[in-house]
This record gives sequence, structure tokens and C-alpha cells, in this order.
Amino acid sequence: MDRVNELAKSKAAVIFTKSSDCMCHSIKSLFHELGASPAVYEIDRDPRGREVELALQRLGCKPTVPAIFIGGMFVGSAKDVLAAHLTGSLKEMLIAAKAIWL
Repeated sequence: MDRVNELAKSKAAVIFTKSSDCMCHSIKSLFHELGASPAVYEIDRDPRGREVELALQRLGCKPTVPAIFIGGMFVGSAKDVLAAHLTGSLKEMLIAAKAIWL
């Protein structure tokens, strides 16, 4: 759990992904389209990835990826981020965390 918290606070926007997951790719693309450069951790390519995946499960991530953190806080999974994007709150969160500037 400490590793996830440490990584989640390493940058304004952090996405835990798996390299072959299409929703992970979509969320990364959305962040880039909004002008953010998130830290991306592909847990299937990390030697300690299983440990990270279990920690994400303990946080309530189901499915475990993509798991999105903004400003060090857990935002949720793809559906949560897409819902926030549709309401405009995703961009507001990214601005508040200084992940993007206007």
C-alpha cells in the first residue's frame, strides 16, 4: 500500500495501467488530449506489479486498472474518470492539481 501511495503522489496525475488494456489506453489518451502528462505505471511490466495490483484492490479498485490518482487522491477507474470528464469536473481537478494550465 505504501508503494501505491508513494507513486500516486509522485506527480500531479498518475495512472496505473496494464499495457494491453484498451480502457487504460483510452484514459491515457484522454489525459494527453486535455494537455496533461500523467505518470503511467504499467503494473504488468513491473516486477512488483502484483503487489501494486493487490494494494489497488484494497483501495477498492475493481477492476484494478486503470486506477487514476489526481493530486495524490484516488479518483477512481475509467468509468469514474469518464463521468467526471462529461461533467467538466475532470478538467477542474487537473487544473487544481496543476496537471494542466490554462
